[in-house]
Amino acid sequence: MESIFKRQEVKFVINQEQYAQIYERIADKIPPDEFGEYLVQSLYFDTENWDVIRASIEKPMYKEKMRLRCYGVPGGDSTIYLELKKKYRGVVHKRRIAFPMDRLTGNRARDIAAAEDSQIGRELNFYFQSHPVQEKVHISYNRVAFADDRSGLRITFDTNVRFRTNQLDYDNPAGGLEVLSPRFVIMEIKTLGGMPLWLAQTLSELQIYPTSFSKYGTGYKRYVLTN
Repeated sequence: MESIFKRQEVKFVINQEQYAQIYERIADKIPPDEFGEYLVQSLYFDTENWDVIRASIEKPMYKEKMRLRCYGVPGGDSTIYLELKKKYRGVVHKRRIAFPMDRLTGNRARDIAAAEDSQIGRELNFYFQSHPVQEKVHISYNRVAFADDRSGLRITFDTNVRFRTNQLDYDNPAGGLEVLSPRFVIMEIKTLGGMPLWLAQTLSELQIYPTSFSKYGTGYKRYVLTN
């Protein structure tokens, strides 16, 4: 299975009071996504010298990251996603392929990408061939998501963000170091076009403003760069 996404993404870091207020307003407007509340685990790829994240935190107009993502704690037949996320001038492009967890047994992600006979497979394979990356960081968090399939609007709230550079597997999602205080929530609004008027008005009324925030970048600066 393969997928292509193109959308605008805007991030916000809000406090618990703002979260409670905006959650209530959003829940009145759009439904939860098909999973509602769930655990997200990602393994990010980087070079030995952290070139990918070091370039990303410089805020270039174009940047890209490769990751292996799963939802929950996967078993052998659970779905794993290999994703290449590209961002140019605030617009996010994702290329991803999906495969069962047990396919990773005895294989590297780059081997799986090389075996994919598709345009997306070739793009992922080209990234691996042109970047000397390896699995470098595990990031996990709890997510609450809302989605309006008609308009393409998607809103997510992430808490309990954890970061680690050891034990790069999915067996211990609670392991790792805290990236953000429990007093705060990461909200992300993802749209195919402009933001709906009701949502823009809600953000203004609650004094919620966009901010630049990266789970990977924050974890790197806090726990790798300072050591």
